[in-house]
Parts: sequence; structure tokens; C-alpha cells
Amino acid sequence: MFFEGCRSVMQSPSMKASQAGGPPDGGYGWVVVTSAFFIMGLTTGVLKNFGLFFLEIQNHFGVLTSTTSWVTSTMIVMFHLGAPVASVLSMHCTQRAVVMMGGLLTASGMILASLDLSLPWMYLSIGILQGLGLSFSWLPANSIVSHYFLKWRPIAYAIASSGECVFAMVFSPFFQWLIEAYTWQGALLIIGGLQLNLCVCGALMRPLEFKPHNPTKPNKDNHQDSKAADDPTPKKLSFQWTLLRKPELLLYILFAIFAAAGFFIPPLFLVPYATSLGLKNYWAASILSVLALADLLGRLGCGWLANLRLVRNLQLLTMVVTMLGVVLLLLPIGKDYWILLVFSSLYGFLFGCVVAIHVTSIVDIVGLEGFDSGLGLFMLFRSIGGFIGPPAAGWLVDQDKDFGAGFYLSGLVLIISGVFVVLVDRLVERKKASPSETDLEATQACAYKMGVKVVVSESNCK
Repeated sequence: MFFEGCRSVMQSPSMKASQAGGPPDGGYGWVVVTSAFFIMGLTTGVLKNFGLFFLEIQNHFGVLTSTTSWVTSTMIVMFHLGAPVASVLSMHCTQRAVVMMGGLLTASGMILASLDLSLPWMYLSIGILQGLGLSFSWLPANSIVSHYFLKWRPIAYAIASSGECVFAMVFSPFFQWLIEAYTWQGALLIIGGLQLNLCVCGALMRPLEFKPHNPTKPNKDNHQDSKAADDPTPKKLSFQWTLLRKPELLLYILFAIFAAAGFFIPPLFLVPYATSLGLKNYWAASILSVLALADLLGRLGCGWLANLRLVRNLQLLTMVVTMLGVVLLLLPIGKDYWILLVFSSLYGFLFGCVVAIHVTSIVDIVGLEGFDSGLGLFMLFRSIGGFIGPPAAGWLVDQDKDFGAGFYLSGLVLIISGVFVVLVDRLVERKKASPSETDLEATQACAYKMGVKVVVSESNCK
């Protein structure tokens, strides 16, 4: 009877969610999605438009492109390095508290940067404080959306992440106007004030309370199990470093490193590249707005497609990340506004497709129970690519005196990253094709949760 119960639960994930107090798939979850929408806009939406400040900061301090890029690179690194810390804090303090803490750090970084004391001061304020605040706000928002939804998870995440695109589209001309009206220092001060709204968004992140329910009738044999299941005392979760033993997660982390090296180069160099072609500031900034609109369409479209389950998430990710790399290799051929606009739109659409599914694909690799830890590890190691990518591209630009070199590097590493996704997909499918091993692991996990010791001999496996 016990093993039949375990198998029935494993075969019906949606029933498991409803009976065991799983993801509600709606209700207050849509309030959480709306809050996450604004969090994405006030974090990564700001990060995507930081390229508008690049030339202002470089000219103000009179330094090389590679030296200036360390400001953004440090912010990206802290954004990723803070992920495991944000995961652990979310497990022990709730996502609500961590998001609000991130809002205070993010706003403090921008406000302190507006003091314009020195370039190392920019590394500290924008790089460390802003980057850590972005991590503390962004990761718990992604985490709680995934916990609130099961059936509608891909589309819910696509809607939440689209906040980055909508805000980036609005922020592009808005930031340019702020720079011209109040100088770049005044613009940073105002942006810091806007980012204080992250604390309001965090307050709406109501923790999801699971209510355990035992569907079996209590009797003498299962009285102890029923009593344990009805115990309302929450169990403390711990960060699962053991997930690094999974070869599929290690390969996915390699994908993350190479992809991150390419992700952050185009937003940083697109406006300087357009300016080098002779385009005026507002025309260059308009490219970012169109890119953000295409990004939005890519996220919603790919999220909807992933929800249809026509192809596996990892297969879809392989296709879009490879096409994204090809587009970036071709982008430097655009020497006038309209050609550059077309390639930027293609880049934005495909980038949105990648973002819509690359985080939710972690659930396919480690399961929902390991998602928080898996996302933390994913972000931690992705920092390597984010740290190396922009300075490496900046060095190439300094050597070749051409911003196009940065796009060539970005396209190349993104195509390489797609190879690792193919390997991950093959490993995941191979494990699914071994039902005896999968059923054994799931049965043992179910037994462990119910406090039953299961011993399986080698002959029984056969």
C-alpha cells in the first residue's frame, strides 16, 4: 500500500500540489507576479540601460573603455555572487524580507554614486552596493513566482520578467533626458529614489504557507505518520550544495558562464557603437527602446510557446541561444540607423526568448524542491562570465578601435554556450528513459519524507 501511494503521488504532480498544499496556480499568486514585474523593471531594467551612462562616466574621468567597463562588470559580479546569499536568506527570512533589504542596498548604491567622489568610489557604490541590492531583489522575486505556480509557471514567469523590458523601454529616453537635464550625477540620484519602491514591492511578497494533508485514513499503523504530517511547525530548509554532484547541473552552469559572458556586452556597447557611427544621443537611445519592445515580445511569445509543451524547454533554449549568437555576429555589419535597428530588434526578441526559459529550465534539471539552491548556484558561477565578458570586450575595443569587436566576442561565446545545453538535454532525457532508477529514487525520497526506511536489494532492482 505504501509503494502504491508513492507511485500515485509521483504520477499526478498536479494532484500532489493540490492535496499536499502545493502551488496554488493563481489567486494571490497574480499579485506576486505583478510585484515581481515591477521588481524586474527596477533592477535589471535599470541595468540594461546603464550603457547610457558609459560614455558620460568615461569622459568625466578620462579613462580607457576597459577601465570604465569595470564599473558595470563589478555590478554584474556582485549581482551573481549575492545569489547564494539571497537564496539562504530567503529560506530563513522569507523572500519578502530579502527583497526589501535589496531595495535599501540598491537605492543606497545609486545615491552614494551620485556624490561623484572618484572612480574607485563608483566601483564601491554602483559595483558592490548596487550589484548586491539587485541580487537580493531579483532572485527572491524569481523564486517566489516559481513556488506560487505549477501549471502556469512558464507564462507567469514570462509576465513577471517582462517588467524588465517594459521599464527598459521607458527608461531609455527617460534616463537620457535626466542626464541632459540634471547631469549624470543628478540622474543617478533620481534613479536611486525610484529604486526605493523595491521595498514596497517586497512588502507584497506574501510568503506561501504549505498546509500538509494526509489523504489516508488514520489507523494504528500510520498514526505516527499522520501526527507528523499534521504538525504545523515549519521545517528549516538548507542550501543544497550537493546539487553540484549532478553532471547535468554542472553542464548547465557551464552554459551559464559562457552565456553571461555574452549577455552583458551588447547592452553596454550598443549605444556607444551607435554614437560612433554618428547617430545623435536620442536616436541611439531609441534603439534601446525598440530593443526592449522586441525583448518583451520575445519573453511573452516564448513563455506562451513553452507553456504549450510542443518541444522541451532545453530544446527550445538551444535553438534560441544559437540564433542569438548568430545575430550578434552579424550586427556589426549595420552601419546606418535602420539596419542597426533591425539587428537590434532581432537581438532583443531572441534575448527575450532566452530569458523567458533559461531560469525555469532549472526546475527540469533539479526539480522544484532544489530550485532555490539550484538558482543560487546557477547565479553564483554565472558571475564568472559576467565578470570576464565586459572587460574582455572593452579590451578588444581598445585594441581594434571598433565597438564591433565586442559584438563578435558576444556572438561567439553564446554559440558555444548552446553546445552545453544540448548535452544537458541529452543527460536529462537519458535519466527519464531509465524508469527503474527514477522510480527507485522517487520512492526512496517519498519514504524518507514519511519516515519509513526502505531497503532495496540488487535483485529487487532487476
